[in-house]
Formats: sequence, structure tokens, C-alpha cells
Amino acid sequence: MSASGGGRGPWGPALLSAIATVSWAFLAMAGIAALGLHLIGADGAGALGPMTAAATVLAVGGSVTPYGDVSAFGLGGAQAHAAIDLAPLGVSLVGALLLGWLFVRSLRVAGAVIGRAELAVRAGLVAVLFLLLLAGLTWVGNDTVTIDGATLVLHGLDRRATEQDLLSRLPEQLGDIAEIGGGLLPDRLAELVDAKASVGFTVAPGRSVLGGAVWVVAVLLLALLASRRTPLPPGARALHRTVRPAVSAMCGALVLAVGAGLVAGIYAAVGDDRPGLVLGSALLGAPNGVWIGVPLGLFVPWYGRASGALRRVLPDPVDGLLAGPGGERITVARLAELDGRVWLLVAASVLLMLTAGVLTAARTPVGSPRPLAFAGWCALRLGVVTAVALPLLVGLTRVSAGASLSVLGFDAFGAGLELHGNAPLALALGAGWGAAAGAAGAFAAWATGAAGRRAAALAREDVAAAAAATRRQDGEAGAKGEEGGEGEGHDGGRGP
Repeated sequence: MSASGGGRGPWGPALLSAIATVSWAFLAMAGIAALGLHLIGADGAGALGPMTAAATVLAVGGSVTPYGDVSAFGLGGAQAHAAIDLAPLGVSLVGALLLGWLFVRSLRVAGAVIGRAELAVRAGLVAVLFLLLLAGLTWVGNDTVTIDGATLVLHGLDRRATEQDLLSRLPEQLGDIAEIGGGLLPDRLAELVDAKASVGFTVAPGRSVLGGAVWVVAVLLLALLASRRTPLPPGARALHRTVRPAVSAMCGALVLAVGAGLVAGIYAAVGDDRPGLVLGSALLGAPNGVWIGVPLGLFVPWYGRASGALRRVLPDPVDGLLAGPGGERITVARLAELDGRVWLLVAASVLLMLTAGVLTAARTPVGSPRPLAFAGWCALRLGVVTAVALPLLVGLTRVSAGASLSVLGFDAFGAGLELHGNAPLALALGAGWGAAAGAAGAFAAWATGAAGRRAAALAREDVAAAAAATRRQDGEAGAKGEEGGEGEGHDGGRGP
């Protein structure tokens, strides 16, 4: 029953729908996280259940803190420190798509218009149940993993290179000792490579629940703005024709780009020596890579730094560009100096924007018979949406990871990775690219007869209602004008 009818809220149907929505979303996220972790071999070092819970918490805005103790040289005070700020967006995307799709489908039973109370009840129940399950995952996502340094060679790390990396990072005084000791210290470093490391991770409950609250509210709001066939409250009906076509087009284009990235990952896995690692990485991180590439291809600069073993996880030629000791500016032009094929990224990003422009025009009802006015409205709407989307992608794909092995108070080995984009410039470039793509897509759709052809019924009804209201206002204004004219003529006839 609707909240507007009978004075009672839709508690029963809304609760059942919320339980199904949240349950399916968490099951999908946990399944993707578990499969990805298994494919990359993470379950060989620890229990898959806690790692899956921790990855799912990270995916929805939670916080996971690694910690550990390393046994080397027989010293009990050696500590391993790590910090990670990286969300597996493959898990995030699956959860967001399923949660948003099931939520908006539950709203369609209300008809063409949904009451504000019913919308608030349904959204609130989904958010509360989501946070309750997330709180349970924060309790599960804690574990300890034991890593054997001798197995690093089996996982693609060269033993001799690791020892040399450790030796090169020693302070100058200890380097002199290494020379005096006749090679004793390098031998001890070999023992360090063979050391046992006990590395754990724990989920921060408070920060994770807070991050999850922001995530679920953002997903539900985005689902409402992108779903063109879902009813809205009476005061928001104009969104059907003004906002929803552009938001749905941009979301569709970005998801399509992720699909292309997954296909590329599968193709790369076919000829790779470790296909499971490639497939697992694609499942967990395809959106991370694709959504870094889209702003970069639209000339948004990135800034990064990589050192130690974490540099090996970067694709070519990014790893070569970030090999320096300081932060480096990453642009398409600089990457193209290392590999000319990088210019294809620009072509792909522009094609993605043109696709969003054509979809916007096809989903926007034609309210004006003039193509120039139609193109102007499409350019304005897609420009605003892209100006919001690009900085959002920059924020979502920010990477910050670091690890160090501190022995006897000095840093013996370190690895770090920092990558972040220029959000203000992303906003400005997003507005420009969105406006250009919206106008170009509108002219192309108008020329081919596709303009407005895919507009939703709710958007068409809103355009018709707006046109009828305009006609009524014009009619009332005309009637008042005629009455005024008759009055003036009558007074004029009574003149002297």
C-alpha cells in the first residue's frame, strides 16, 4: 500500500524488498571478491573468508588497517608497517549495480508518481539493513597471514634483486660495515629474504560504517537519477526530461567501458603464464584501471610516485614513468614518449564521450522543433553531468599504498605507490568535453532521426504536461489581454 493511501506506510512490502535488495547485493559483492582473491592466489596465504569480508568492506568505503611482526635475525622487535587506501572497484561496481537496480524496481509498483513518505521509507530501510550487514562484516574481516620470504621467487620476485634492493637502502654507515665484514651483511640479508612474516589486517568498525553510509546513500541517489522508468515525487517530475537522460547515458557509457576492460583482461589472460592472476586482477580492479584511463584520455593530468616492489604492479609504460624518486606528472603526451600507442587512449575516451552524447540525445524528448535549441539543451545537461562525473572518477580511483620493513630502527626496505588526479581541472575539462559531446551527439541524432526516439514514457508525459501548462498560461495571458483591450475601447467610446 502506498504511503499516501490510508495513512499507513508500506512497511511490510518495503521491508521484504529491502531484505532482498541488500542480501543479493552483498552476496554478489562477496562472490566477486572471493573469486578474485582465489584467482590471484590470496587464499594460499590465509583464510579466504576474512579476506573476502575485508575486501567487501573496502569496496563500500570502509577502512582496513594492516599490521604485522617480522622475525628476522632472531630479533623480536622488527615491525612491518603498511598503509592502504585502495578500493577494489570491481566489487564496488557489482554491488552498486545490483543494489541500485533492485531498489528502483521496487519503486515501480507505485505507478507514475511516488509519495515522498513511501520513497523515504523504502530508501531508509535499504540503508539501515545495508549498514547492519556491513557492521557484521567488520567483525568478520580480521585475520593474520603468514608470508614466507623464500616463496617470493615462486611468485615472480627475483631473490637476488630483492637482496640487492635491501642492500641499496641501508644507511651509509651500515654499507661501510658490509664492506668491512667481508660480505657478512649480504648473507644476513639473504636470511631476511627467507624470513617469516606474520602480517595481519583489521577492519576499523566506526570509519567503515560511516564510509558505508556515505556509499549506500550515494548509490541510491545515483540509481534514482539514472533510472528513467522509475517514478519520482510530484515536485521532482522535471528530472525525467532534464537530468535523467544525461545521467543514464554517462553511467551506461562508463559501465560499457568497464566491460571493454574486462574483455581486454580476458584476452590478456589467454596468452599469459598465470591466467588466474590476470583474471582475478581484472575482476577486482578493472574499473580502477578503466576509470583512471578515461580522465587521462581527456587530458586530465595525474601525479604519482612508485618505489620498491609495488612498482611491479603498474602497467607498462606507467611503471617506467614513476620510477623516479620524486612525484611525477603523468599526461598522455609523456606516456606517448614511452609508447606511442597511448594516443589510442585519447581516441577511446573521445569515442566514449560521443557515445554518451548520442545516448543523451536519443533519451531526451524533443520539446522544440529547432535542432539548435535541442542541441543546446543536450550540451548543457551532459556538460553539467560530466563536470560532476570526472572529478568523482578521480576521487574514486585515487591510490595510496605503502609498506616498510623496519629493523633496529632504520628503514631496511620500503615500497610505496601514490597516484591521484587533478580534480579542479577534471571539473573544468569535464564541463567542456560534456558540452561538446552533447552538442555533437544531438546533431548526429537529429540528422539520423534518433533524437528523442528512446525517451522514456515518464519523460514524454512530463514534456506534454509542461507544454500544456505553457499553453494554458499563454491562453490566460491572451484572455486577460483581450479583456483589457475591450475595457480600454469601452472607455474610449465614452470620451468627450
